[in-house]
Amino acid sequence: MPVSDLLWPGDHRAGRLFDDSAVLEAMVRVEAAWLNALVLHGVADRAARDDLTGLIGPDDVAAVARDAEAGGNPVIPLLKLLRVRLGDRNPVAAQWLHKGLTSQDVLDTGLLLCLRDTLARIRADVRDQIAALVRLADEHRATPMAGRTLTQHAIPITFGLKVATWLTGVLDARDRLESAADLPLQIGGAAGSLAAPVALAGSPAVVTDLIETTGDVLGLRVREPWHTARAPFTAAADTLVTCTDAWGRIANDILVAARPEIHELTEGAVDGRGGSSAMPNKQNPVLSILVRRAALVAPMLAATVHAGAAAAVDERPDGGWHVEWSALRTLARHAVTAGAQTAELLGGLRVETARMTANLAAARPGIDAEQRSIAPDAAPDEPYRGATDQIIDAAIARAKE
Repeated sequence: MPVSDLLWPGDHRAGRLFDDSAVLEAMVRVEAAWLNALVLHGVADRAARDDLTGLIGPDDVAAVARDAEAGGNPVIPLLKLLRVRLGDRNPVAAQWLHKGLTSQDVLDTGLLLCLRDTLARIRADVRDQIAALVRLADEHRATPMAGRTLTQHAIPITFGLKVATWLTGVLDARDRLESAADLPLQIGGAAGSLAAPVALAGSPAVVTDLIETTGDVLGLRVREPWHTARAPFTAAADTLVTCTDAWGRIANDILVAARPEIHELTEGAVDGRGGSSAMPNKQNPVLSILVRRAALVAPMLAATVHAGAAAAVDERPDGGWHVEWSALRTLARHAVTAGAQTAELLGGLRVETARMTANLAAARPGIDAEQRSIAPDAAPDEPYRGATDQIIDAAIARAKE
C-alpha cells in the first residue's frame, strides 16, 4: 500500500516513489544484480543464479525497520531475511548473496535507484508545466497589467512577460534535471578499496567486469568508489531544490494575485478544494499554498544532505552517512508532490484579464512615470513594451529545444 503522510497533504501524489517498500525493493535489485554478475563472470557457481524475486515485500518493512537499529542500517536485517528465505529456494545462491559487498554499497546504490525514478517522474511533470507556460506566455503576450517591484507598482508590463519569467525558472530546473539523470553506481567494499571483491574474484580486472555488469543491469554509470565523496547525493538534492525554487516563485505570484483586492489570477475550480471548515465564503488557493510550502522546506532538507557530506570522516562516517537517508527521501517525495501540484495549478490557472486592466488603470498616472520621463510622447494608455516580445519568444524557443 502506498505511503501517505497525514501532515503533508498531497503526499499521496508521490505514490510508492521512495517509500520504505520501494527502498527495500531497490536494495534487493542491487543484491540480485551483483549476485548474477558473480555467476556471469565465473566467480560464483552457476547454481547461484537467482533474481531474488518475491522474497521480500511491503509486509517486511516493519520488521526490517525495527531490526535496523541493531546494526544502524536496514541492509543487515534485510540480508538476514533474504538468506533465510533464499536458503529454502536456492541454498547455493544464499551462500553467495552479498559476497564482496558492504552495507553502504547496497544502501547507497538502492537510494540512487529510487532517486532515478523520482527524477524521471519530476521530468514528466516539468514537461507538462512547460507546455502550460508556453501557452500562457504566448496567449497573454499583450495582456496589460501592473508590474510590481518591492511590493509596489513599478511600470506597466504584460502578463505574458511575467509568465516568461516563470518559464525561465522551470527551464533552468529542466536543464538541471537532465544533467542529474547520470547517476553513478556505488560499489567500494568495506573501506572503498574493493579488497573483498578482488580477493573473491582473484584480480582487479575481473572486479572491473563485475562492476560494469552490475552497472549495466541497474542502468547506473560506473565510476571509482565515492563512498565518502557525496557529490552524487548533494547534486541530486540541489537539483530538487532548483525545481522547488522555480515552482515556489510561481506559487508566490499566484498567491499575491489571488488576493480578493487584486484578483488577477484564480486557481482552477475543483469541487471541495480550497474550502474552509468555518467560512463558506472562502475559496483558498490551496495548490499554490502547498507548492509554496514545499519551496520553503526543501532548502533545509538539502542542507541536511550537505551537512552529512561535510561530516564525512574515515572510510564511513559515524552519523554523517546516516543523516542523509531520511532527508533525501523526504526531499524527493516533497518535490514529486509539488511538481504534480504545480503542473495541475498551471494547467487550470484562470487569468482575470479585465481585473488586470482595471488594476493597471487605477495605478495611473503614477505607474507611467518612468515611461513619461523617457518617452514623453508615448501613448499613456499602452504598456511600455520594451523588448517584451523578444523576451517571450526567446523563452518559448528555449522551451522547444
